[in-house]
Amino acid sequence: METFPAVPVLPVRCHVASLAVLGDSTAVGVGDPLPAGGWRGFGPLLAAALGAPGEVHYTNLSILGARMADLRHRQLPGAVAARPEVVVILAGMNDTLRSDFDPVALRNDLDVTVTTLQATGAVVLTTRFHDHGRVFRLPGPLRRALHHRIGQLNDATDQVVVRRGALCLDLHLVPGACDPAAWSVDRLHPSELGHRMLASGFADLLAGAGIAVPHPVDLTCSGGRQLTSAHHVGWLVCHGVPWLVRRGRDLLPHAAGLMLRDLFGRPAAVPSRCGR
Repeated sequence: METFPAVPVLPVRCHVASLAVLGDSTAVGVGDPLPAGGWRGFGPLLAAALGAPGEVHYTNLSILGARMADLRHRQLPGAVAARPEVVVILAGMNDTLRSDFDPVALRNDLDVTVTTLQATGAVVLTTRFHDHGRVFRLPGPLRRALHHRIGQLNDATDQVVVRRGALCLDLHLVPGACDPAAWSVDRLHPSELGHRMLASGFADLLAGAGIAVPHPVDLTCSGGRQLTSAHHVGWLVCHGVPWLVRRGRDLLPHAAGLMLRDLFGRPAAVPSRCGR
């Protein structure tokens, strides 16, 4: 009979001295620009919630465009070397948007990443995703194709969470997660408010696991760059439309397959909820 590693048991109100983030562009902080350039995102906000300035060592190993395999092969070694006490993993959406999407390989990459980090003593937090088609308005077939793949991504995450005892933030259950204000103009990355909501959700999970959160995340936006209509239009012209063309081309074969399945009366899978 297979045995699973025990879930880390922490002392009540344990203070954390180090935090690392692994993931893709959302984990980098895209959508929450700083006035002087660059991105902030949920990572620094979560680090600030866990301690006063200078008390929590923060490491962000995320890479723009990263897929789950990139976490395992490119980001995990740095995280192991840093030996953080808490690690947040946020990735998988880039996998769902590619023609070679493989939920089994994705699950295996996530499982190795989580177990390797847990073996160093880290508390690991993962993420499962909402129906992104409620935020980003794709044409019907593409929306259904993406919905189906997000369900497969979430199922893979659920399997790792149940087997390894990782913590999991279910964005489907976060109040306001699909509100326009929580998303940047691209509707693919959180806005400053959305990043604050992510940080707050992760902080709540850690508090429930016995970790002290002395400075709860404030959902009032401050410290970020103020975006104007010109910023939004510029992004749509230079990035939004080209991205939709590229990713639509990747999803079209899958969308066509789903339509054929429906003709034969076999419905597509619906995303489940973490732990359910």
